[in-house]
Amino acid sequence: MEYTNLGNTGLSVSRICLGCMSYGTPKWRPWVLDEDAAQAHFQRAIEAGINFFDTADMYSLGVSEEVTGRALRKYGNLDEIVLATKVRFPLTKGENMGGLSRKHIVQGCESSLKRLGVDTIDLYQIHRLDKHTPIEETLAALDQLVRQGKVRYLGASSAPAWKFMKALSISERNGWARFVAMQNHYNLIYREEEREMMPLCLEEGIGVIPWSPLARGLLTGTRSSLDDKQSTARAGNDDFTSVLYNDPHDWDVVEALLAVARERGEAPARVALAWLLSKPGVTAPIIGATKMPHLEDAIASVSVKLSDEEIKRLEAPYRPHDVKGMFS
Repeated sequence: MEYTNLGNTGLSVSRICLGCMSYGTPKWRPWVLDEDAAQAHFQRAIEAGINFFDTADMYSLGVSEEVTGRALRKYGNLDEIVLATKVRFPLTKGENMGGLSRKHIVQGCESSLKRLGVDTIDLYQIHRLDKHTPIEETLAALDQLVRQGKVRYLGASSAPAWKFMKALSISERNGWARFVAMQNHYNLIYREEEREMMPLCLEEGIGVIPWSPLARGLLTGTRSSLDDKQSTARAGNDDFTSVLYNDPHDWDVVEALLAVARERGEAPARVALAWLLSKPGVTAPIIGATKMPHLEDAIASVSVKLSDEEIKRLEAPYRPHDVKGMFS
């Protein structure tokens, strides 16, 4: 495994981050692994040198955090591990049970700490923006958690670049802890982040940890078309895929990937992740794994180095997209 710093921080993370939305309870999503089935994935990830794990309070309505916390204490050393979680979406109905108000952020953090079984969260991220709460209130609440020692670093997820820059500026002007990471939607099929967000993160020293680096399975070579809902359990139960990837040109990118992968004798997922890892500013793609080969491909991708010509071929079919993956 290779390691790098998260943006301009001194925090050392593996080039692969294991996303833990896949672990919790299938009562939440039918493709999610329960605690027993998830154990081997955590054990293998730690054995391979992965020290970066990302979850969220909403995944399996809190159960993912419980499963993740227990597994990391069992198989790893929490002093070496970088544990990330997120706050915003409600776990239950009722007023003040979601959003990014000071009340919900503080309550959400305290609940996540209990579920994870830790005293401090390494990377605490806002799970999208909240248009109903002034950004100053959100940023002040996050800074409070850092000062209290409940959180070490702060991160954000998919947002317009200008709003993210505004947040960085407000924190800086007030002497508050700033965001050090951006978890955004970025892969071979969706590259709109290259227009503004990626240059901004490079300029400001923000670590980029893309979600859906394999386009929800489209870049693994297991699907026969964009509307294939039969090849995997998730494909048949994930309506969000068709929202994110519905342009006919998207399949041209998949075919270019398959051609390069065949010529190299590599799994398509390894090539797709290697492409992402080659991009300036990308710290660690967040990969989901419900089968061991998924995890093995992610681990192996760190050693795959693409030529300039191969990168050109992978990128050539891309066409501009509407902005996708942001909502408030």
